[in-house]
Amino acid sequence: MTEPPLAMLRWRCRRGMRELDLLLLRYLERDYPGAAPAERAAFVVLLSRQDPDILGLLAGRLAADDAALAHVVARLLVTG
Repeated sequence: MTEPPLAMLRWRCRRGMRELDLLLLRYLERDYPGAAPAERAAFVVLLSRQDPDILGLLAGRLAADDAALAHVVARLLVTG
């Protein structure tokens, strides 16, 4: 899978909910560049989900599909 350019990821981080925008953009700027390929891919998968799903993952109402996604969710919560 080819990794999307940072500009596209930055645009996809803009969700319309300020708090969620800030969390996603902060992760993209701080953690994404140094993340392992599996973590980067999981972040891209997370961005493909609908806002209620992302919020559910962050609030603990939904469980992550795999370990890499769970790791990204945990990093988002620490980053925030």
